Amino acid sequence: MKDGFVKIKTISPEIELGNPSYNKELIIDEMLKAQKEGVQILVFPELCLCGATLGDYAYNEAMLKGCENALEQIISVTKPSPLTFIGLPVAYHSQVYSTVAVVKDGELLCLVPKRTSIKGANMPDKTHCDYADNTFSIDEYAGCFSPINGAVLVHRCEELENLAVGCEIGIDSRIGGELVANGATIIVNPCACKETVTSERELVEYAKTKSKRLNCGYVICNPATSESTSQAVYSAHNIICENGDVLAESKPFESKNGECVSEIDVNYLANKRRALGVNMGWDNRLYGAYFKVDTELETALTRKINPYPFLEENEDVLWEKCDKIFKMESVALARRLKTSRSRCMVIGISGGLDSTLALITCVKCAEELGWDREKIIAVTMPCFGTTKRTKNNATELCTSLGVTLKEVDITKAVTVHLSDIGHSLEDKSVTYENAQARERTQVLMDIANREGGIVIGTGDMSEGALGWSTYNGDQMSMYNVNASIPKTLVRKMVERACEYFGSPTCDILRDVLATPVSPELLPHKDGEIQQKTEDLVGPYDLHDFFLYNFVGRGFPPSKVHRLANVAFLGIYDSNTIYKWLEIFIKRYFSQHFKRSCSPDSIALGSVSLGKGELSMPGDMSCRMYLEELKSVLDPEDED
Repeated sequence: MKDGFVKIKTISPEIELGNPSYNKELIIDEMLKAQKEGVQILVFPELCLCGATLGDYAYNEAMLKGCENALEQIISVTKPSPLTFIGLPVAYHSQVYSTVAVVKDGELLCLVPKRTSIKGANMPDKTHCDYADNTFSIDEYAGCFSPINGAVLVHRCEELENLAVGCEIGIDSRIGGELVANGATIIVNPCACKETVTSERELVEYAKTKSKRLNCGYVICNPATSESTSQAVYSAHNIICENGDVLAESKPFESKNGECVSEIDVNYLANKRRALGVNMGWDNRLYGAYFKVDTELETALTRKINPYPFLEENEDVLWEKCDKIFKMESVALARRLKTSRSRCMVIGISGGLDSTLALITCVKCAEELGWDREKIIAVTMPCFGTTKRTKNNATELCTSLGVTLKEVDITKAVTVHLSDIGHSLEDKSVTYENAQARERTQVLMDIANREGGIVIGTGDMSEGALGWSTYNGDQMSMYNVNASIPKTLVRKMVERACEYFGSPTCDILRDVLATPVSPELLPHKDGEIQQKTEDLVGPYDLHDFFLYNFVGRGFPPSKVHRLANVAFLGIYDSNTIYKWLEIFIKRYFSQHFKRSCSPDSIALGSVSLGKGELSMPGDMSCRMYLEELKSVLDPEDED
């Protein structure tokens, strides 16, 4: 439960149809096993005590009583136990309802009726004409007196406010929105969905869509193959989703008991709802019983933590994303050029990743406008640290793309400027570096003025988060096309661009990808880059992970550190992650003044640092976050 991670498990037992006494033993075994595993929420399928395909026998008096007795025995021998959802038929007045018993620590907390009756030959997953409502009320059931009842009740955790669980039954249910309005962050759905040739894809899309639309965790549990009959086939297809992402899935027919385990992050879901202004439902009185959990228990994470959260794991989806970003960027840049009545684009080209990506975007924009590529003026500005490799890549790339190339050697101008202000060339401090960056920006701005164009910025989002730029130097432009693209995605977009062009452009791009990231502001040694960015500010794969989780998801530093340890296991050790996370937090807050006056750009994804996208004061302290991060250290490790 630490950090808001709630361990969820689904089980589809190999039951015997119509034998509650046998089935209850399977359920008891699974509940006791789940308790030992640290599971907090356990979900069984709809009508699992008797079987979903019993038809008329689901409301036979003997069957109803057998299910009630079985549930009573389950409750009596499972203490302690997870918050468990068990499907069974329950009679209420003249109707029999597919019902879910909510059990925890030897108590029956609630009976949740399906909004539809199971009478007649209808199957549980079909729509019916009779509906249960909040008048459903049974004074005593399974040896428990006055259980709380109702279809839209939400059970809340006493120790963890963000953990609130609701239950809907069947994929034809439409009460998910009501459950969320009542505060549910997790919705469980014990259902009985028949397997068809298209059902696997449809059910996954249903779960993803519903969890995304409702900003919740969504859990589906279906019957096992033991319930398959001549009329229907079941496959134990179970799914655990969180806000549109599939965390775990028991594929059809791949698991006899449909075991599916993962951890839903309820703190993340609550933070997202607050950010969206969604009513958390804390004041709504349609709540169920409260339950207790161990909030200090550090749940071992089985869910996959993507070390590259800005990149899709499926390559086809990733390339589709890159293509769309190129299109969005080129359309937005084209609009700015039209609005400003610009006659050309001016861009500084260094032979590095960022300027290469920006140049490719300019080429795509020229195609969008129907411009000749000669209207792209690429300027290479060698100085003290420029290597032959990067300069050649820059010039050869411009030549192969057919853009206008200008070379302005700024060495003399920077030397004179440093002499004017009394700064020795032997002093390689920040003044020495920044003088070069500001001279380059001045050159670009003046060329743009002369040619009637605008300067296209190249700095990416990762650099923006770290403030890895020179104020009023490469931090400034007239429009920045890379501002919402993190460094890990920059690399992938340049890789994707290799598919757009043949040789020699593709060959040049691949060498750019193989070149160490560097601002090249310090002299090289024997033609080799000496100033490598990642040696100074840390690995960009780590910083992008921090950016996504600390800034984008709002996680506290200790949680980011924990997730990074899982994501980068075997790549970075805990101390290395701590070191660079501390640096990220310090730079993120101290360098915000650069972002507050950044050029216009467009927001491309869920995380954006552009103007109007992120609201924070420029002099905000980071002390609280650094203190929180220290909580992950052993007392002996602290200074």
